[in-house]
Amino acid sequence: MLALVAAVWPAGVVPATNSPAGAPDWNFHVQNTDIVQGYPGFSSKYSGPNSLPAGGETRESVSLDVMAGVRLWRGAEAHIDGLMWQGFGVNNTLGVDGFPNGEAFRLGTGVPNGAITRLFIRQTIGFGGETENIEDDQFTLAGKPDVSRLTFTLGRFSAKDIFDNNAYANDPRTQFMNWALMANEAWDYPADAIGYTTGLAVELNQPQWTLRYGVFQMPRYSNSLTAEDRIFKWPYDGSAQDSPILNAWGMMTEFERRYTLKDHPGTIRFLAYLNRAHMGSYQDAVDSATPTSPADLTASAAYRYKFGFGLNLEQEIVGNVGVFSRLGWSDGNNQAWVFSDVDYTATAGLSLKGEAWHRAGDTFSLAGVANGLSHVHQEFFAAGGAGILAGDGNLNYGWEKILETYYDFKIWNSVHSSLDYQFIDNPAFNRDRGPVSVFGARVHWEF
Repeated sequence: MLALVAAVWPAGVVPATNSPAGAPDWNFHVQNTDIVQGYPGFSSKYSGPNSLPAGGETRESVSLDVMAGVRLWRGAEAHIDGLMWQGFGVNNTLGVDGFPNGEAFRLGTGVPNGAITRLFIRQTIGFGGETENIEDDQFTLAGKPDVSRLTFTLGRFSAKDIFDNNAYANDPRTQFMNWALMANEAWDYPADAIGYTTGLAVELNQPQWTLRYGVFQMPRYSNSLTAEDRIFKWPYDGSAQDSPILNAWGMMTEFERRYTLKDHPGTIRFLAYLNRAHMGSYQDAVDSATPTSPADLTASAAYRYKFGFGLNLEQEIVGNVGVFSRLGWSDGNNQAWVFSDVDYTATAGLSLKGEAWHRAGDTFSLAGVANGLSHVHQEFFAAGGAGILAGDGNLNYGWEKILETYYDFKIWNSVHSSLDYQFIDNPAFNRDRGPVSVFGARVHWEF
């Protein structure tokens, strides 16, 4: 390996090892998250195929990740993540589009399942000048790269690893649990049924801004597994398939601008995406529906486009107090393919660290969500159609509105426990059902 590097880099430039001075050549991390959530009975005029059961329910989810990284050559790292999961979301993750458990996949399981969710190479090319310290974390080796740099990530990972990040609302293992607060729900981001796929991302970083672009595979069927899951998931699932790469894909670009406001850091991100997959048309499904035959997307399936935009803001107000917001819009004409049924979304919230009450490792956060549908998407559900998460067989439309609050306690070092409450009005956009109160508790540890 050193001989290869020496052939590429001039004499005197190649370090004695692959790592920057003092930086390790590899890392190893483990995380475990256990969540229990439940809700009491709620008011419901009727229930349909994807409706949340009105009588109440309690469910649990468990995840365990073993992660490792190694430095390959100058500027290059390889990372792998082995995931084990078990459990279900309430109603097997159906009946609420701002779903209350971000650790609950549509691929729920009563026995442990496993997958290689990440297996990628990252190559960073520095342009010289100022450097910055990068600390070791689950998918990054510690180092001191140039601030001005170009980074390529290729392999199997999540588009959310790179795009639409937010310091206060990003990770259901440590922050808000709701889907609408871990990501922009109007972004139908490319992924398999557990949130990962194969793709390429490119990032150009400068001192005050970053420009990103990514392209990823789409599964052949809506909210299903991709072909690499035949190898990387166990037990084996023969239904895992990709769409033809030239016909089905998800592309996105994001511009991130970092700034300070009265010495307090802030970031704003603008996201645009374009997806292509073998989607149905909501309008065609509505036009073909009859009183005895509900609206069906599969009959009109063809290779179609879906596009949208997102805005993502985070701002520290004073030390240990921050606010955040996401806004999202999609065209809402064609079938939601991988994430949720949401066409329009707005979220806002605040996060407080516990220094003020002498609990520096604790966090209290509060946020609100409003999710909506395009007009033709409303007509589709009213005609009996079913989507990824919603479909009550009828629809008295209203914006889905959610309030979530949590308190996260630091127990010991990197062991935390959280109490969580979510109030959900008009679940699955239906005024005839709810409101629903979801109570949750979480234990998370990592090293």
